[in-house]
Amino acid sequence: MTGICEMDYVKVMEIDLNADLGEGCGSDEALLDLVSSANIACGWHAGGAAAMRDCVRWAVARGVSIGAHPSFNDPENFGRKEMDLPASEIYAGVLYQLGALSAIAQAEGGRIAHVKPHGALYNQAARNPEIADAIVSAVHDFDPSLLIFGLANSGLVESARRAGIVAIEEVFADRGYRADGSLVPRKEPGALLDDENVVLVRTLAMVREQRVQAVSGEWVPLNAQTICLHGDGAHALAFARRIRQALEAAGIEVRAAHAH
Repeated sequence: MTGICEMDYVKVMEIDLNADLGEGCGSDEALLDLVSSANIACGWHAGGAAAMRDCVRWAVARGVSIGAHPSFNDPENFGRKEMDLPASEIYAGVLYQLGALSAIAQAEGGRIAHVKPHGALYNQAARNPEIADAIVSAVHDFDPSLLIFGLANSGLVESARRAGIVAIEEVFADRGYRADGSLVPRKEPGALLDDENVVLVRTLAMVREQRVQAVSGEWVPLNAQTICLHGDGAHALAFARRIRQALEAAGIEVRAAHAH
């Protein structure tokens, strides 16, 4: 009797591609042809009502999953300045931004499917349990069926799962990683990778091997469920196309993150 044929079970690899939109980079509509999820700025670090409506409308037309991209109320620093705020204030701010985008999405025939914090709020939530819990509480009280996008292996992911919310672990193809799985701060050397070929190889390795090499050389295991494509920069759009094509050529299906 022969053994089980290897073709009896074929694992279909898939990955979500997301981009932060509504931040004034000018390539939002074109990026929506390449991604499966869109994180739309809610006006506190960038964008505003009109930009939110445009992005929602474009996403709905293309069947791209809509997500809220809430931030600290800090347009002067693009939401990248760390803040020490009470948990109640963070909770209220996230709830406020979710409500704004949800109203626009509903009017355009869509709905919010996920939430991904922006900038300093995202990075602080990754390591500060109080901030993570405040964000998660706001999302849970608004709509517990929403997904939360958080840095792979981070405290935000853990907080969401404790609250019974599906967490989607996010990786960054063009950002440097530390050995502990955190991102290299933007002001430090190695924070941003600009060699497109290196980034393409890293992207495929993240999906296939579920790991990334830190700036110090160690291999960091991670659960890559969604990859962030940055829409700013002179060559961002062309590079986003290369990543999408490389994934498809490798037989990796691009589709919106979902509850497993």
